Amino acid sequence: MVRRLGCKSVALDVVESVKSEVEDIVKKGFRAPSLAVILVGEDPASKTYVKNKTLRAKECGIVNYQHILCGETEEKELLDLIDSLNEDDGVDGILVQLPLPKHIDEKKVIERISPDKDVDGFTSENGGRLLKGEDGLFPCTPLGILETLRFYSIDTAGKDIAVVGRSNIVGKPIANLLMQKGYDGTVTVCNTKTQNLKAHLVDKDIVILAVGKPRMVDSSFIKDGAAVIDVGINRIEDRNSEKGFRLVGDADYESFKDRDVAITPVPGGIGLMTVALLMKNTVKAYRNRKGI
Repeated sequence: MVRRLGCKSVALDVVESVKSEVEDIVKKGFRAPSLAVILVGEDPASKTYVKNKTLRAKECGIVNYQHILCGETEEKELLDLIDSLNEDDGVDGILVQLPLPKHIDEKKVIERISPDKDVDGFTSENGGRLLKGEDGLFPCTPLGILETLRFYSIDTAGKDIAVVGRSNIVGKPIANLLMQKGYDGTVTVCNTKTQNLKAHLVDKDIVILAVGKPRMVDSSFIKDGAAVIDVGINRIEDRNSEKGFRLVGDADYESFKDRDVAITPVPGGIGLMTVALLMKNTVKAYRNRKGI
């Protein structure tokens, strides 16, 4: 039977650890870590994400500063705000909720954030640190994947691992992390142009799916005993749903029900980990900055 790797317990484990860490910091007489979140515009999904991040920060004891800007905000105004937050010693982490309105250059905005406050782990400097195996602030979703593997005692050392996806947010960073000492995986990176994808996956011990194509991989792609980490979150039409749609992953979850495979579900999987690791990154940024 399929082994379901639900991430609710994993996320709560991380949150409780962060909460205890913050309580210990405050008990020692230091101020609590802080996170500044910037939202530009009225995108409903972005507003929901910001709300969830705010609630988690409060739960963890992290001070949260919200900066809500209208969709017509000029790029210079946003960059000036980031500059002021970079200079503010009371702010430890800065997060700009993506996507941004089309008239604003996302790359320029991301690179304006101080690497030491870049809790999303998106700046080029932190990307370089990751590639070189140095310490830094790294993207939250890949870190959430590593926490999930740890929680379920899925070893990566010496294992054959495939990453399907090459984004700067998930695919590239998780592939690089898994190759480093301490994880010691043998990593193959595939993408949507890979010829005969099944041939690259059928012998792998761990498969990470992060391309955003609904149910593109079924159980015939995966060997018995393997683990599948499904990062994809896709909407498909469902007339029986009140919302008219439902969420599915990049894996065809139902096809695995009679297989000896461990797999993260969608929803209820890796998506829950991103916010939890954002809290962990915020405390890490605080400790690095303060030398605590």
